Formats: sequence, C-alpha cells, structure tokens
Amino acid sequence: MAGVWAGRRRAMGLPALLLLALCAASARGLYFHIGETEKRCFIEEIPDETMVIGNYRTQMWDKQKEVFLPSTPGLGMHVEVKDPEGKVVLSRQYGSEGRFTFTSHTPGDHQICLHSNSTRMALFAGGRLYREERFRLISESTNQRVLWWSIAQTVILILTGIWQMRHLKSFFEAKKLV
Repeated sequence: MAGVWAGRRRAMGLPALLLLALCAASARGLYFHIGETEKRCFIEEIPDETMVIGNYRTQMWDKQKEVFLPSTPGLGMHVEVKDPEGKVVLSRQYGSEGRFTFTSHTPGDHQICLHSNSTRMALFAGGRLYREERFRLISESTNQRVLWWSIAQTVILILTGIWQMRHLKSFFEAKKLV
C-alpha cells in the first residue's frame, strides 16, 4: 500500500509541477543598466485586459570600488507606457525602489520606457552631473556672446570702411584731385 501511495503522490506532483512550469514560462524578467541620462524602451506584445507588474530598483555605480551603492534620497525612476495606438497608458515618477502596474485595454505592442530622474539630482554620481550641466550652460552662453561680439565687430568694421571711403572721396573732391 505504501508503494501505491508513493506512486500516486508522484503522479499528482507531476501535473502540479507542469502547471508551475507553465506559470513560470508566462512570467518574464529583465535585468538591465540605464545610464544617468539614458532612456531605455521596450516593446512588448501584451493581450488586452492583462495586468502588467514591473519591479525595479535604482542604484548608483561606484567606479572606484566597482560596486553598486544604495541610491541617494530623491533618486527615482520615471515610467511611461504607450499602447499600440500611441496613447499614454501610464506616465509617472516613482521612488528609488518599488513597482509599477498597468492594465492593457487594447491588444498589441506596448512601448514601456524607463529613465532615471538623475538630471535633477545634485548629489548623483558625486555631483559630476550637475557640474557637467552647469559647465555646458556656461559654455553655450559664452559661445553665444562670442558669436554676437564677432558680428558686432564685423558690422563696425564695414561701417568704418564705408565712412572712410566717403570721407576720402569728399576730401579728394574738395582738393579737386578727382
């Protein structure tokens, strides 16, 4: 009797194991890295009336130690989801760790885009991103000023040349050399 029971238990365990394998096959996961200002988008075919749940965690990469560090307060993830017709299903800012959920109402390819809000962070990556942004703004401002200064110098040079030619013409006409 014990041998029959063990056989039945194995036989009942097999369908449960197959059911578990089928459920696991329908669930998929992604592991990826996003740079400070990078935006990562995925296109996923989703049937209608399907709930999609995404878990995420933001961490900073320390180049010197070559390890991930816990994220600083305020660092988060912006999630935007568009349906096959291009309508925005979800567009929201989240914290540094958590989950986002949406339900598809139309079947087809949905676009899921993720990017960090690191451009607003003063402490992100040791403050390098804000220094880079500030330097870029100063460079663009200086470049614009140099452009306008060179245009002003060119206009002044042309006006001075025209004035000199008129003055010399009137001088030579007064001396009756022309």
